[in-house]
Amino acid sequence: MRANQTVADGTGRGREAPVAARRAGVFRGYQWALLAFLLGGVVQIFLAGLGVFSLQNHGLATTAGDSAFAPHRTLGFAMGGIALLILVLAVIARAGAGAIVGSAALVLLILVMQGLLAGLGDSHAIYGALHALDGLLILSIAGYLYARSRRREP
Repeated sequence: MRANQTVADGTGRGREAPVAARRAGVFRGYQWALLAFLLGGVVQIFLAGLGVFSLQNHGLATTAGDSAFAPHRTLGFAMGGIALLILVLAVIARAGAGAIVGSAALVLLILVMQGLLAGLGDSHAIYGALHALDGLLILSIAGYLYARSRRREP
């Protein structure tokens, strides 16, 4: 359907279908989802630090480690859902190929790589370090997508 295609409204006259207006609303949702994702990333960094320093207070016990990182883990899964929402909104809003590819990269990095690296980090510290770097890459991509979306208003 074209942006301003005429649709019959039952009165014998036609009206303009507000497709462009709907896409603009979805694009705004895309921007807000990116902003929420970025704010969640800031909280993630705080929760990771809180978990690490909580471990020091518990003598690095395994059971304490599970509970110390539980909020970080839970928010990470929630951010995976937000990343998936960002991808869907980017496609519906037709935000552009770069935005769709970047959003797909967010989904893959957060849902696949973060969990894999965190799991491997239990046995090899290098993977835990890569988990942190992957988190920074994820936030960098989200920041780029948000800044790009602000330059391209609907």
